[in-house]
Amino acid sequence: MRHLLAAAAALLLATGATPAPAVQKKAAPANWLTVIVKTPAGGFRQGNPDAPVKLVEYGSRTCPTCGRFAAEGMKPLRDQYIATGKVSYEYRDYLVHGGPDLALAILNQCVPTARFFDTLDAIYASQPMFADRVEALVHDTPAEAEKMQNLPAPQAALRFAESLGFLKFMAARGLPEAQARKCLGNAALIGGIATVNANAATQYGVNGTPTFFVNGRKMRANSWDRLQPELWAAGA
Repeated sequence: MRHLLAAAAALLLATGATPAPAVQKKAAPANWLTVIVKTPAGGFRQGNPDAPVKLVEYGSRTCPTCGRFAAEGMKPLRDQYIATGKVSYEYRDYLVHGGPDLALAILNQCVPTARFFDTLDAIYASQPMFADRVEALVHDTPAEAEKMQNLPAPQAALRFAESLGFLKFMAARGLPEAQARKCLGNAALIGGIATVNANAATQYGVNGTPTFFVNGRKMRANSWDRLQPELWAAGA
């Protein structure tokens, strides 16, 4: 073996070639939860991009079932599967409640990418408060609520954000009101959310929230206790 290695080295020297540098494998981060990117599909992914199990959720911030999954499932999902690199998790918007949903989706995407999931968690934690405000708006001023819902998307998002306290909520989490207002009128941002919604329905058969996909396969599960066995089956 030594003679073969020596001969190979001599041949390289004789021909003027140099050995290729050794490829060093990039070290994995200590915690995959810190790896957050916006994906080409228009979602936001947390975790190892090369995870053997890829979980995608189409969710709505005003959907109670999504809120229940956020409360019951996200901690074990992150602690046991995402942090370890076994599962990546991507959240994509699927708006089911018009203006309020759109306003929250825009504002969530307006924060820096690294803070997307912290903000999403905070929105879900405050979902009961927002639901009460929406119910009061619809009950107390139904004509005004309907008028707001029928406005062009940027105007509807802004009016609902103002009426439901979303601007103050986001300001308390580091998004200045002036920047929030600018985002709510951002046609490119709104168009991106609309594209994700359209693709969800036409390409992936999404018609409600939450809808989960595991390695590209649509799940019937809509709760953590039903989704976890699907992750196990996929090899997580």
